[in-house]
Amino acid sequence: MERGRMSRVTGRPSEPMRVQDSNRMSMVYTTPQSKQPSFGKLNIPKPQSVNSERRTSFFGGRRTSGASMPRNSIMSGFGGTEKIKDARPLHDKSFVQQCIRQLHEFLTEQGYPGTLAPKTLQSPSTKEFVKMFEFVYRQLDPTFEMPNSKVEEEVPALLKNLRYPFVLSKCSMYSVGAPHTWPQALGALMWLIDNVKINWSLSRQELLFSDFCEDGDNIEEGAEYNKLFLDYTAETYSKFMLGDDIFEEEDETFINKLKKLYNVDEALLISMEEKHRILSEELEQLEKESQTDRLMTKRMEKVKLQADLKKLQTYRGSLDTFKANLEHKASELKDELETNISHLESLKHEQNELQHLLQNQKFTPADVERINREKRELQQTISSLSKSLEEAEQHKWNEEIALAKVKEKAELRVAEYHKLARKLKLIPLSAENACGHDFEIRPFECGPGSMVQHKTQIQMLLRKLVSDVEEENSRLANMKLSLDESCEQVDSNIMDKSNDLKLLREQIRKLDERLDCDMQELAREEQDWAEEVDSVENHRKLLEKKVNIGYEEAVQQLKTAQQQYHLVLQETNEERRTVANNLASVFTTATDHLSITEKFLEDLHSRVQRLCSKTLEEDEAVVQNLRDTLKSFRSKATTL
Repeated sequence: MERGRMSRVTGRPSEPMRVQDSNRMSMVYTTPQSKQPSFGKLNIPKPQSVNSERRTSFFGGRRTSGASMPRNSIMSGFGGTEKIKDARPLHDKSFVQQCIRQLHEFLTEQGYPGTLAPKTLQSPSTKEFVKMFEFVYRQLDPTFEMPNSKVEEEVPALLKNLRYPFVLSKCSMYSVGAPHTWPQALGALMWLIDNVKINWSLSRQELLFSDFCEDGDNIEEGAEYNKLFLDYTAETYSKFMLGDDIFEEEDETFINKLKKLYNVDEALLISMEEKHRILSEELEQLEKESQTDRLMTKRMEKVKLQADLKKLQTYRGSLDTFKANLEHKASELKDELETNISHLESLKHEQNELQHLLQNQKFTPADVERINREKRELQQTISSLSKSLEEAEQHKWNEEIALAKVKEKAELRVAEYHKLARKLKLIPLSAENACGHDFEIRPFECGPGSMVQHKTQIQMLLRKLVSDVEEENSRLANMKLSLDESCEQVDSNIMDKSNDLKLLREQIRKLDERLDCDMQELAREEQDWAEEVDSVENHRKLLEKKVNIGYEEAVQQLKTAQQQYHLVLQETNEERRTVANNLASVFTTATDHLSITEKFLEDLHSRVQRLCSKTLEEDEAVVQNLRDTLKSFRSKATTL
């Protein structure tokens, strides 16, 4: 349980932070600068290796230090009221496009409710800029609400309160989308997004030495541990400022003191690890055994899929037949179309020849009269043919109506037949009385010859079925006669049994009288037992009262101990605040210990949770034992 606490010190995930030189400026107030976009994201410099002599400070500056050179602990770069020139290339188009892509990614990932069209981010209006600013600012303060009036004054004031190092004028807010003002506003948005990301990274961690905060839930360690940790921090930091980077002796000494402080039992830890390994193997074995039931599920799925496959194959066969019919009709229509096309071409050719003749020859009056006569004859022929065509179409229409009526009657009779067959359980093929034969009539799927053959086959099967039913009916009639005879025999037996029943009722009456006497005797005994149970219940209440008195005394002692604990804790907190005020300058230079302290507190919190859960389980076990004892006492009392 203490291994996580000790590993936090020996693991050393990161070095203590170095303070930058006085001529460096904080990276907190700048955005990444790069003129080579890579996949739409800014090229943020990667942190240097832990073992490298060239280190990057938390405040953005980099310097080199020798192994034995003392560190400079003077901190500057903050403060000052002079204007800082914006070193970002905000007028470089590639850099602006890179910032726009990063802004689009951030708004998309965080679920921005407004529209994010490319044209909007290239030249947004003041209203759209204020909406984006309000959305980003809410990532820092979820309760923030942008006022409806004087927005042009509110946005620069908010940036100034957040210590934005550059000036965003109020006049620029009236025309945010202008080419000369949008880069400045975009730079302010990117700086605000960087602050949001830094806030997210810090929100997952706690402040350095968070025992001095007002939140008392995270303060679990006592004064002895704090003294050990402060001594270890002061000693290692003093050596670190002298140039040392390895503190093996101090780490070993600190671990030994922690073991003594928390009474670490390494043998218990080893036994618990072995127990965890055995339980893990058993869990893996049980998981493997629980997977054997999947075979039956897979088999059922296989049967269902096979049935679906058969249905699909049947449907595919019907589709192939339908496709063949359509292809045959299409081929006939294609041949007819080709014939009509050839006929049309011949008519066009004849028309061209006649047109050529009409243009090149001169007609005499006799020719004109002859042509007119031929024209009248052709018109008469056309009218007679049109009349015969109308008569043929009318005859065809009458025949189609008659065919439709006959088809409708046939469908009605087939439907009545199918309805009766379903009542007799002859349809479908898998019905009870079908016996594997198909009694369904499909009048328009096959030709007329096959329809007659199908009808003859169904009639033969129905005659056979009728003969079988008649035989079964005769057999059942014979069986009914035999059952009637047996029923008469049973009636005679019933008369005999009724006489026996009268004798038995007389015996039952005598037994009831004897039972009443026994019940009165049992009632007297039950009253005696009830009096004894009352006395036992009074004794149980007396015992319960004594148990409650003892529990109240224990609760009172617990409250007294908690009050004393809070008093001691308050005094300790006051002492810690005094120490924190005296060592504030040292603590600000040791901000790299943030990650170590955060990990340590997480392990401590998990250990406290495990101890609390263990204590609760023990208390629940004790309460359960008391309940079991009371339950057994009650069962014994009821048995008495």
